Amino acid sequence: MEPQITLYNTLSRNKEIFNPIDKEVVGMYVCGPTVYGNAHLGHAKSYVSFDLIYRYLSHVYPKVKYVQNITDVGHLTDDADEGDDKIAKQSRLEKIDPMAVVERYMYNYFRDMDALNVKRADIYPRPSGHIPEQIEIIESLIEKGFAYEVNGSVYFDVQQYDKTYDYGKLSGRSIEEMLEGAANRTLAAQSEKKNGFDFALWKKADPSHLMQWNSPWGKGFPGWHIECTVMSQKYLGENFDIHGGGLENQFPHHECEIAQAEAHTGKAFANYWLHNNMVTINGQKMGKSLGNGIFCAELFTGENHQLDRAYSPMTVRFFILQSHYRSTLDFSNSALEASSKGFDRLQKGVLRLNALVASDKSSIDISSVKSSIYDAMNDDFNSPIAIAGLFDGLKLISAVETGKESISAADLEELKELYRTFFFDILGLQLEDNSTESNEVTDELMSLILDFRKAAKEQKDWLTADKIRDKLKELNIGIKDSKDGATWEFEG
Repeated sequence: MEPQITLYNTLSRNKEIFNPIDKEVVGMYVCGPTVYGNAHLGHAKSYVSFDLIYRYLSHVYPKVKYVQNITDVGHLTDDADEGDDKIAKQSRLEKIDPMAVVERYMYNYFRDMDALNVKRADIYPRPSGHIPEQIEIIESLIEKGFAYEVNGSVYFDVQQYDKTYDYGKLSGRSIEEMLEGAANRTLAAQSEKKNGFDFALWKKADPSHLMQWNSPWGKGFPGWHIECTVMSQKYLGENFDIHGGGLENQFPHHECEIAQAEAHTGKAFANYWLHNNMVTINGQKMGKSLGNGIFCAELFTGENHQLDRAYSPMTVRFFILQSHYRSTLDFSNSALEASSKGFDRLQKGVLRLNALVASDKSSIDISSVKSSIYDAMNDDFNSPIAIAGLFDGLKLISAVETGKESISAADLEELKELYRTFFFDILGLQLEDNSTESNEVTDELMSLILDFRKAAKEQKDWLTADKIRDKLKELNIGIKDSKDGATWEFEG
């Protein structure tokens, strides 16, 4: 029997039971990065959060088809219809081709996400590779009366759409409020729109624009919003299960995605909308203009004036997972130090668990620990509570170690499987030699394990000796045998 997952749907503003369209293949689309700069702590918060969701859904369902775009054109500097293309602007600053900018920062993005053990999505579509599909949908929206062309640019007619549908249902904004706000704006570039809140589907490019394509309306480039609508539906279908992204994308980006999709197909777009919250730095919003941004690579090297030292990727991942994905994550050195110690304690607990020796029977009940962890993850992917459950399990391990309690072979294997599943597979943590204290405990435990294995080999109990070796390998710990004895090391 599969667990019953409830999740907070931004669209309904309520927790709902998750009922996928097809229980054999869950479809999930998450807005990926615009690759004009290196990934920062905010990116880490977003993509570690959705990695957790992806991992747990993959644990519950046979298959999750995960699509995450890489934006390489069309995202303007004010996140709407004005300003420069972010990638084109960076290409001028660096004096290199726009696609060279894309390749550089896309490589760095994957480098940093790999360090954080973020699993790769199934598909990473790029807007520049889907220009024909975007033009086709824009033409459809014009034909249906939901879009109009002006001087080589095409805009979505929000007011016309709202006559039939509900523009603002995701963000909670009313068309009346937007009309009032638009009346107060005097941006010159909005003069060609019917209404100031109409948004661009296609923008006319002047001759100096670095990225442009032929279209029925002349040379230009796609708007940011149409890209995600087209690519998500291309790979997941007109109606799919989950659309995710950062809270900052809820409006206008996701609101516009819904409008375009519904106007084109007449159907519901994504059934569940999930949004992760933002990162603050010592209680203050993180941003370039405030000069308090921290790149992922800086976290790993310590090369930022706001950092007291370098923090390992798993410490950063554990720090993020200790915050619910819908909660604000507040960075401070003290918070990261606490996460470093907490992660070190938990990973030592995993090693201690694998060194336990079973008895004939159990005097402990592991079912409450197991159910508390699953209950937490089924309740909107509550990783902080799930982690607390893993720490509760350490108390059982200590009780068995000290002889206060006993554990049967079957229960011991079940407890080990629980930690393998959640520590490694779902939380996506990896063992690291990043102890902030002495490594004496780890060394002593490994010495004890190797002694057990040596004794088994001396008794020609090859099955036990091989099992110890194989279990350690699952924990990324390698054993090397030599004439002088066995040694061990973390394998990364």
